[in-house]
Amino acid sequence: MVDRWVQDHQRDSWRKQAKASGYRARSAFKLKQIHDRHKIIDSEDSVLDVGCHPGGWAQVAVELVGKKGKVVGIDLKSCVPVEGANLLVGDITDPFAQQSVLDAIDTEVIDVIISDISPHITGKWDIDQAVSLMLVADVFDFALPLLKYGGHFVTKLFQGVGVEEMIELVRPHFQTVKRFSPMASRNSSSEVYLVCKFHTPKRGPDWQIRPQFEDALESRKGGPEPLDDVEPVKSTFRIMKKRTPEE
Repeated sequence: MVDRWVQDHQRDSWRKQAKASGYRARSAFKLKQIHDRHKIIDSEDSVLDVGCHPGGWAQVAVELVGKKGKVVGIDLKSCVPVEGANLLVGDITDPFAQQSVLDAIDTEVIDVIISDISPHITGKWDIDQAVSLMLVADVFDFALPLLKYGGHFVTKLFQGVGVEEMIELVRPHFQTVKRFSPMASRNSSSEVYLVCKFHTPKRGPDWQIRPQFEDALESRKGGPEPLDDVEPVKSTFRIMKKRTPEE
């Protein structure tokens, strides 16, 4: 099984094309195809690349923003430097790492946020998919306050339980929210990209995605777990039998 995967990977045309084009990974073509279809990055934009390892998306972002733009990336794994980008090492959900991102960006708002982030894969699909969605929710909650009015947000999702709930929670924050599958994605992959355009900041105390997403999942499961140590209350409700004329 492993040998077959290696052979398929080596024969992957997108991987070969990435190598020939100087990109570090086939994922670079995913971002290029997303941009070609949806036009998410303009010249001179400031871009935050979440989950930037190995640097393919950062390479494409640098090309699109030009010399006057800015690209900042962050990932748990260190990347070989990308000319024109500032790539940090850290956990995007950690406050210290978040502050490092803010310091590196050094602007009041960000034009575009791109995220190809994935959790540590355990091989148990239901767990991996659920953790991935929670991670996406965390990225939204950190990044939405930084995203400019009219800005764009692209993130990877794995199809499965909770995706529809996530999309419905994100919709109020943008004018358009669409799913898109790049040709460079493997046919066997369940990944899809959520392309959110024209940020319209949601007001009020319930703007955060993660708490509402957790509530939505609880509702899907049938509500919260029953409480322990709850004393039963005697009911006065009785079923009354209807009398018939014969009675």
